[in-house]
Amino acid sequence: MSIQNIEIPYGAYWSTPFTKWQGALQHLHSMKFAAHVAKAELAKRNIDPLIFDSGVLGMTINQYQSFNGAPWPLYDIGAVNTAGHAVNQVCATSARGLFAAASEIVCGMAKVSLLMTADRCSNGPHIYYPNAKGPTGSSEDQVTYNMMNDVIGGHSMMQTGENVAKRFAITREELDQVTFRRFEQYQDALKDNQAFQKRYMTVPLSIPTANFKKEDTVITGDEGVFPMTLDGLQKLKPIQEGGVITFGNQTHPADGNASMVVCHTDQVADLTQNPDIKIEVLGFGQARDDLGYMPAAPIEAAKRALAVAGVDIKQVNAIKTHNPFAVNDVALAKAMDLDVMAMNNFGCSLIWGHPQGPTGTRAIIELIEELAMNGGGYGLFTGCAAGDTGMAVVIKVSDR
Repeated sequence: MSIQNIEIPYGAYWSTPFTKWQGALQHLHSMKFAAHVAKAELAKRNIDPLIFDSGVLGMTINQYQSFNGAPWPLYDIGAVNTAGHAVNQVCATSARGLFAAASEIVCGMAKVSLLMTADRCSNGPHIYYPNAKGPTGSSEDQVTYNMMNDVIGGHSMMQTGENVAKRFAITREELDQVTFRRFEQYQDALKDNQAFQKRYMTVPLSIPTANFKKEDTVITGDEGVFPMTLDGLQKLKPIQEGGVITFGNQTHPADGNASMVVCHTDQVADLTQNPDIKIEVLGFGQARDDLGYMPAAPIEAAKRALAVAGVDIKQVNAIKTHNPFAVNDVALAKAMDLDVMAMNNFGCSLIWGHPQGPTGTRAIIELIEELAMNGGGYGLFTGCAAGDTGMAVVIKVSDR
């Protein structure tokens, strides 16, 4: 049975541009920057932060004093008496965070929740773990080491993409064609002076100094999206001998944040930017595939979310994916009989990058806006995460 009375007020969400590794956001504490952005965006929408009776922070990469989790950024935005908690499911953090916010409302613990998702892949922490019974402990570079070393199998995340490509007999030609199509779709979001992105993104965006006391620079959009041609993609060598994944048909690490308000239906009127548009959260799904097959997990997650929502895949009007590899989209399309070239209109993480925590939030926001532009309908978001897991969300946009 689908979830009842859980909505995302239209326009009560936002995302920063995503910037490349060691780019314009590399110096900012991701939690503090998320609060800095949220405070400004809430003010623009005339939303009083005291309305929040719950908050969820989705973040995967430790920051200085991030021990406290959500209460810190909630306090910074002015929600000084709002309780909240932190969620981490690596690349599925956004969907998991939305599930957490919706669950609290379903359970009657809250009426209005703010989901903040933020990460900074740049300058990730080096963590040392003492050994109580020996002279030396162990350590890790939290971001890079874990991308290259699965905790169970020891393989890299890229290897999971190669494994799924073999399972579905996906060719290098298919991946390059899909990647170039994703680049073309992203160009649609930049048309008419970034008209699509400006539906949810403030650009140009003033970037503060590390102490948030003055302006460091101004960015006008995503940083790290490089021009590509199909011919150029085809000339790249596979990273693994005999493989199909290149530096062109996978995503890049990034920095940024994205947030959204989640509420009970009876609270929407005070929060929406357009009372005629209704955005319902209908269902969630989660799944775990075999060891080393991460990009395949979103397939089962999507099927389960659709079942919970009571929606057939043929009824879905728009699909967004977190696609760290073009493999993800091709596998999903083959497994569910979809047109791989029709999903991910206006952009996706394959092109605009992957800051981990906020990646899915931005995708869901873009999914909402695509549906709103086209008169409504059902939307599906699905994506994978380390641990060979996947999560999916089904939403519906309609006239109220």
